[in-house]
Amino acid sequence: MTSVAQTLADGTALLHDSSASPRADALLLLAHAMRREREWIVAYGDATPSREEVQAFERLSTQRSEGVPVAYLLGSAGFFGREFLVNESVLVPRPETEHLVAAAIAFIGKRPLDVVDVGTGSGAIACTIAAETRATVCGTDTSSAAVAIANENARRFGVTDRCRFCVGDLTEAVSAQRFDLVVANLPYVPTAEIPSKPDPVAFEPREALDGGSDGLTLYRRLFNTLASLLNANALILLEAAPPTMPGLSAIVRSALPHSAIAVCRDYAGLERYLRISTGATDA
Repeated sequence: MTSVAQTLADGTALLHDSSASPRADALLLLAHAMRREREWIVAYGDATPSREEVQAFERLSTQRSEGVPVAYLLGSAGFFGREFLVNESVLVPRPETEHLVAAAIAFIGKRPLDVVDVGTGSGAIACTIAAETRATVCGTDTSSAAVAIANENARRFGVTDRCRFCVGDLTEAVSAQRFDLVVANLPYVPTAEIPSKPDPVAFEPREALDGGSDGLTLYRRLFNTLASLLNANALILLEAAPPTMPGLSAIVRSALPHSAIAVCRDYAGLERYLRISTGATDA
């Protein structure tokens, strides 16, 4: 039988041409197949995995080489220091979105505010805000499968008392409520720019990616009803693609002409989300 180190090397070689981080991916997949921590895999390279473990790893590595995202193979993805359950029904949480969540947490502080997360997907944004603050959060999504995952994540992190999820189009399910904070990471990839397989993004649900011809179709629809949902001095945080920021800012200015708009950047220094203050102060 082969050693752990050799098994890892074989997987890394298989992923060499299909992954930007072949060894890191192989390490995650081997740890998953062997039900070990990554540190154990590295420390015990001379150990011998079972045939079943090697076969499981080979299946995972083959799928990864075909483009399937690592998060779907593992069934989870890290976000803001927590491990969220994910599957093919939801978008894989992105590190860039952590900036939006950090801004939300800073705005909330210790206040028991009301928050809506429009297009919640896995519930990563909503559950993180509920876990990190005293806010009450409602997440909405058109996908009942996504809402099922979000509810499971809320149970996983013990926030079901202040974090609930509704199936509905944009804000339809919460139209009778008012909120102090609106967060939204809606589909913002222009239709023509959605990649094809084997690009990992192509394995994610199209309805969670497709933002229409210019990437802003869902945001236009959101702002048709958003003003009536806002409490005084509310904050709105919207994630989108860097090239769409001028267009998104124009939508906001038209819908909320007296708001203050700030364009904020992600880890790579790219324009990633809008911070929209609707009152004289947001603190």
